[in-house]
Amino acid sequence: MKIIADTHCHTISSGHAYSTLEEMVKAAKKQGLFAIAVTDHSLKMVGAPEEIYFENLKILPEYIDGVRIIKGIEANVCDYEGNLDTTENILDSVEWVIASMHPQVLEVEKSDEENCTRAWLKVAKNPRVNVIGHSGQEKFKFDYEKVIKEFKKNGKLVEINNSSFKVRPGSKENCKLIAKLCKKNEVPIIVNSDAHFSFLVGKFDNALNLLREIDFPEELIVNSSIERFKAYLKKCKINF
Repeated sequence: MKIIADTHCHTISSGHAYSTLEEMVKAAKKQGLFAIAVTDHSLKMVGAPEEIYFENLKILPEYIDGVRIIKGIEANVCDYEGNLDTTENILDSVEWVIASMHPQVLEVEKSDEENCTRAWLKVAKNPRVNVIGHSGQEKFKFDYEKVIKEFKKNGKLVEINNSSFKVRPGSKENCKLIAKLCKKNEVPIIVNSDAHFSFLVGKFDNALNLLREIDFPEELIVNSSIERFKAYLKKCKINF
């Protein structure tokens, strides 16, 4: 199984990542990727760029050295009502929005299943969100069965995040359960590296091994073929 686009990547602009955009694109080219999304952290993350950074993404070309550059953001779910730490100007300036929960932003002491479920159900209804980011975190468990059906209903891609296996303890079994439910309910997913360093761009081994374990159908992995990925971009009115 080959992944042709890495749509969750961070540059030095995120404040705790270590490569420039050009270095990330060079790595994507080396890995033979069709596309890479630059999805630096949104406003409330420690060290995140200011609003003008996202508004100015329009200066980036659509392609660099043959690699499609998708201009995006990883927005923080900043409360248990499902609000995101973005502005309308930011959302109008980007093509790709990942919504994620981070302990640096969201009050972990309130992260019970009821609160997390309510937040994700609200996010599911947000038409600006493309991807549900690394939702297998042990700190933010939710009613997977209920919420994943809403993700499908509202056209959200559920991310299987390769970095979670290393940096988010306890994620693997939760990710496996989420993936099994996506398989059962025919919910499209997307496999991403969440690279914070250029050497990690296009590295998906952990995520793909998990998907092989459960015999996950390739046709539900949106970025497993250029044709499938382009069809999703077209549906979202994203140029390619």
